[in-house]
Amino acid sequence: MLLRAPALFIAALFTSSGAMAQSWQTVPSPTGAELRGLSVVSDSVAWASGTKGTVLRTVDGQAWQAMRIPDAEAIDLRDIQAFDADTAVAMGAGPGAASRVYRTEDGGASWRLVATNAVAEGFWDAMAFWDKDHGILFGDPVKGSFQVYTTGDGGRSWQQADAKGIEAMPGEGAFAASGTCLTVAGTHDAWIATGGSASARVFHSRDRGQTWRASATPVPAGAAARGVFSVAFLNPKEGFAAGGDYKETRLAGTNGAYTIDGGASWTPVQVAPAGYLSVVVPVPGAPRALVAAGLAGSGYSLDAGRSWTEFDRTPLNTVGFSGPAHGWAVGPKGLLMKYAGPALDRPAARQ
Repeated sequence: MLLRAPALFIAALFTSSGAMAQSWQTVPSPTGAELRGLSVVSDSVAWASGTKGTVLRTVDGQAWQAMRIPDAEAIDLRDIQAFDADTAVAMGAGPGAASRVYRTEDGGASWRLVATNAVAEGFWDAMAFWDKDHGILFGDPVKGSFQVYTTGDGGRSWQQADAKGIEAMPGEGAFAASGTCLTVAGTHDAWIATGGSASARVFHSRDRGQTWRASATPVPAGAAARGVFSVAFLNPKEGFAAGGDYKETRLAGTNGAYTIDGGASWTPVQVAPAGYLSVVVPVPGAPRALVAAGLAGSGYSLDAGRSWTEFDRTPLNTVGFSGPAHGWAVGPKGLLMKYAGPALDRPAARQ
């Protein structure tokens, strides 16, 4: 598919100046933990999370400080949602009680355990918030249906929803690879991405997780390591699903799909870079921009996912942006990278 003029301009800029290899700038990391959770609050404030109960925070957009949640050394914090420099909610992913939620209101000086998965066969995958009070969390199937929880007090407490239409196919599950297999838009819409079964699906709820409807995507599945790993929506209608096979990180083929009807139907896309992608996110302030990344590398789209341009092939776990020119990426062994490429919006591309 041909790229539109702004994307062509940026691609030419990368080629002529060598900036393609400098889209992400590595910054000093205070940890060697595997980092998978990321929440970019503003140009100056961001939080990250990872293995061994590790949480990182920057309040100046430059230097990061590491902390460890007490009594969480064995917890893999796969997702984190921050509201400001002081307040954040971190989610652990793992079997049974290893799935849990912590909350801080003092910049990480202290943490409170606010929820634990009471079901031994449960496994929480991701959480997302519509606003500072209302959020949703979900986990792999228990007795044939995905677990869904909601909060109305900023993550201080969570209640399991009596959700309808969330039944799983044999072998179906979600991937807690980046905290983005669940996303929200507007004030009530939510989407869940799955894989591992006969087809990779996306579930959509219009009522904050009470009822759901599933649709198949063209992203290949059929094996435990394959499916949709991440889903993002620019608005309640336009969205993108990204994935692949985490055992075949450079496998060419369909690794994405876009929707224009809220997830009822999906059109296949081959994202650049080719291969396994664990995250796709919208770019605030750039209504048509998306960034996708994974162990295959990273790339961007300026047309809501129809066409893609590769940034580079540095293996990443997740990314997040506060604006068209301000973003972060995290990855294996404590990798921290700051976005250093051109602004991801059309006005900047025309300059």
